[in-house]
Amino acid sequence: MSLWTLEQARAIHDQPFMDLMFQAQQIHRAHHAANAVQVSTLLSIKTGACPEDCKYCPQSARYQTGVAREKLLSKEEILQAAQRAKAQGAQRFCMGAAWRDPKPQHMPFLTEVVREVKALGLETCMTLGMLDADKAGQLAAAGLDYYNHNLDSSREFYEKIITTRTYDERLDTLDNVRNAGMKICSGGIMGMGEESHDRLEMLVTLANLPKPPESVPINQLVRVKGTPLAHEDDLDPFDFVRVIATARILMPKSAVRIAAGREFMSEQTQALCFMAGANSVFYGCKLLTANNADEQGDVQLFAKLGINPEWVAAQQTLRRSLQQAAALGVYRPSATENLAN
Repeated sequence: MSLWTLEQARAIHDQPFMDLMFQAQQIHRAHHAANAVQVSTLLSIKTGACPEDCKYCPQSARYQTGVAREKLLSKEEILQAAQRAKAQGAQRFCMGAAWRDPKPQHMPFLTEVVREVKALGLETCMTLGMLDADKAGQLAAAGLDYYNHNLDSSREFYEKIITTRTYDERLDTLDNVRNAGMKICSGGIMGMGEESHDRLEMLVTLANLPKPPESVPINQLVRVKGTPLAHEDDLDPFDFVRVIATARILMPKSAVRIAAGREFMSEQTQALCFMAGANSVFYGCKLLTANNADEQGDVQLFAKLGINPEWVAAQQTLRRSLQQAAALGVYRPSATENLAN
């Protein structure tokens, strides 16, 4: 397998915008359905009090962000959330915990949760921090489909945002996940003060893994008061779209996901991301500590763009059924549900 170079990635990224979009869309259509987007839901199963010092993260115990320390959710709470996600159209259920790594005493619970969520007919993903080979093997044996562990940025810039774990430790976790037989979900965060070459170096590192990640989430920094990155400058939407397109070209078979920060993007920016080859989103839930784009907004946007027409129709039918049930008094929406047209 020939490896990508930083110079090649730079040439792709810096070409005229319309040429970049055209190339990315051609590659996208050669490997993926033209108008299909994979839909995932993410649940924080253990929030706050993380010992790490990631400067972007409101869950770090080192920063005063107002995120309360919460205990690990019960199995029943997790399964109820998974059932709701499936009913709303999610295909993959992702579970995140604010840990440096899962402890041995957590593993029986985690593996049982994986088995029971899979039994609902959902793909499963977890992000729990670092994994050694033994823990990766346990999760794989339980049937976990994906494990998320982001590189965040380039090796050089990484040292400016995290000191409590190394870049090589992150790569070791990805190796352990792959060797255990699970699929990898790994990407990065844009807008932390990094330069363009940091973004490209991260993409090249991911693309040059023995097998590129099956899923590549591209996050836009969500600036949270109390974190060291709370006052970073806004990210130019075109810079974000260029990274999406470059990721698509470097990793043709991977799902490229618009992840955190999507709630702050205009419909037009999101449409450009899909044109650039993004074909996966999180929707309709709390994305760890920040609200994600709501499901009704996604239904409307997908309908405008002709994306996932079957999914849009199913969501609209589900919403009408719930409205009718609520009108008849046989269904009472929760305080977080919005059944407005």
